[in-house]
Amino acid sequence: MFNNLTAMPADPILGLLTQYRQDNHPQKIDLGVGVYKDPVGHTPILDCVKKAEQLRTDTETTKVYIGPTGSEQFNRLMSELAFGQSHAALLANRIRTVSTPGGTGALRVAAEFIKSCNPNTVIWVSDPTWANHTGLFEAAGLTVKTYPYYDYDSKTLKFDEMKAALNSISSDDVVLLHACCHNPSGMDLSVEQWDEVIGITAKQGFTPLIDMAYQGFGDGVDEDAYGVRQMAAAVEEMILCSSCSKNFGLYRERIGACTLVAKDSNTANVAFSVLLYVVRCIYSMPPAHGAALVETILGTPELKQQWLDELTVMRNRINGNRQMLVNKLIENGVQQDFSFIANQKGMFSFLGINAQQVEELKQQHSIYMVGSSRMSIAGISEANVDYLAKSISSIL
Repeated sequence: MFNNLTAMPADPILGLLTQYRQDNHPQKIDLGVGVYKDPVGHTPILDCVKKAEQLRTDTETTKVYIGPTGSEQFNRLMSELAFGQSHAALLANRIRTVSTPGGTGALRVAAEFIKSCNPNTVIWVSDPTWANHTGLFEAAGLTVKTYPYYDYDSKTLKFDEMKAALNSISSDDVVLLHACCHNPSGMDLSVEQWDEVIGITAKQGFTPLIDMAYQGFGDGVDEDAYGVRQMAAAVEEMILCSSCSKNFGLYRERIGACTLVAKDSNTANVAFSVLLYVVRCIYSMPPAHGAALVETILGTPELKQQWLDELTVMRNRINGNRQMLVNKLIENGVQQDFSFIANQKGMFSFLGINAQQVEELKQQHSIYMVGSSRMSIAGISEANVDYLAKSISSIL
């Protein structure tokens, strides 16, 4: 059986990481992997997480299964974090949440749920979108198409083209939207643009699937959930996939959530039963440890405030890195306008150079980024930004 297999191409980001680790250049820079890094290039454990882990160690009494839904407290707190405690959909009992193995697990659960609803559904994703979106949905047997989103030339949104495409999508289809910190472009919808997209969604009747992997990394926890909350108030049905990897720093704990919003409580119960069947057939029970840490933090006022403070530090550092790079490029005499980097949000941005220049940065300067010039802003630091700016200047 195995003799008939053909090797799959290596993941480009993971391949970059391997090359980076094997590089002996003393000033090498990793701008490929999408994880938060502090000023010395380390991805730390948050202090609030350490405290929650100690509480968990002191109070945990069993390792028994927690059931397909996961922890009810985690699910409730994650719903409140996403929608706000007083959202009308929560008060009307229209929302159901399960904990999942990370945000990727949430997306796969959503994909299988969508297939259960209608196997002929087309999922529309932004052009570009997170590299794993397409493969993940296609692996579930769904058809994936794209709608216009990012203009590589002007470094802006193709918003008129996006609206035109959304206005042609049928009610049987699903449209994936990024809640905030668009991966990979860093270009987010404004409040006004969100309102227009929500209006089109309600008019066309397609189902919105919102991917929220970076809540709190853009403008703030509540601000980043604007589109999620307004959409849930305007449509009868939607799906939300959330991740705790970035904003809680729980990358290896693999904890996320998949949430359904239905038109009423009874419909939500039926949809939830299908969602639980999907979970049972994929991984049966979700991991417990990461969920326990998140619910401890969100359920303890002191720890929640500490988390919000630490999240603010991470957000401000990323935003500061954006402006710092722009300033350093100007200092190094770069005439090309890179101000768009400072206006974007989240961990990623396209530098806007071609594939040959990306390769030159790697070969000549040991600076690693994806061939599309997508770079992880968190990899920039006060210690390496001068070298980075000079290197970019030299290859332009």
